[in-house]
Amino acid sequence: MSEEKPSQPKLPPTSALDNLSSPEFENWFEYPVRVQPHHTDYAGLVWHGSYIAWMEEARIECLRSIGIEFADLVAIGCDLPVVELSVRYHRSIKLGMAVLVKTRMAEVTGVRINWDYAIVSTDGQQLYVTAKVSLVALDSERGKIMRQLPASVKDALAKILALNKN
Repeated sequence: MSEEKPSQPKLPPTSALDNLSSPEFENWFEYPVRVQPHHTDYAGLVWHGSYIAWMEEARIECLRSIGIEFADLVAIGCDLPVVELSVRYHRSIKLGMAVLVKTRMAEVTGVRINWDYAIVSTDGQQLYVTAKVSLVALDSERGKIMRQLPASVKDALAKILALNKN
């Protein structure tokens, strides 16, 4: 009698890996990073938390590129905490490698701001990480979610959304 072994569960294929040269990652804000020793674990591979820090840095620089300084948001009492985070690790990145953290604002619904990320090789041929992050506008003085985005923030974010659609 032969026993059938149960088949191993498999992750579904990632179409983004097959179509990396597609226009899917065009018109995104790019933030270059070189992997430093403090970004890695003992094996010389990027520690999973480093990716999240890079994504936040890219988001802050993207906002700066359209005239929103995070310090100005803090000064007017508007904080943008992360309320949801989803990360998919496709390939490892090693010590000394240079990569691009690509980000774009996906949508703004009320006071929720959704961002997409892709961490890719500098030549755009390798996909290492994809992620989605959701932020909400918080009144830092009251500690409550704002009813609406401050007008200046809303106008600036509309600029990013318009750029992403081109």
